[in-house]
Amino acid sequence: MDWNWATVWWIVAGMLVAAELATGSFYLLMLATGAAAGALAAHLNAGLAGQLVAAALVGGAAVVTLHKRRASSPKAAPAASNPDVNLDIGQHVHVEAWSAEGWAQVHYRGAAWQARFIGSAPAQSGPHVIRAIEGSCLLLDR
Repeated sequence: MDWNWATVWWIVAGMLVAAELATGSFYLLMLATGAAAGALAAHLNAGLAGQLVAAALVGGAAVVTLHKRRASSPKAAPAASNPDVNLDIGQHVHVEAWSAEGWAQVHYRGAAWQARFIGSAPAQSGPHVIRAIEGSCLLLDR
């Protein structure tokens, strides 16, 4: 078997993809893109220096681009109030009565839950929306 530089670059790219699959780090995937660029440069008969430059430029640019994109993207809401994490957020419940301290007991999904009012207006009985969950306490708003 002929082991040329292109073969080495493809093996490195494959190992980086496997490491990315094991860790979930997209930065390794960007480095694998750089290794693929090095392999393509080897296929184009570039010297070792040209292959290294191609791999460094493509991999480095991909890592910097990913880092800037992640830094500029909005941060996810905390898990306690994120509807993508907890499907109960945004669901409706009916409150029969509130205590003087702003607590109530509501029936939701076949169980009794403690609820606390987090809205700005005075707590009133009636329909409410789940805005967050703290442990086993529903945080409600109108």
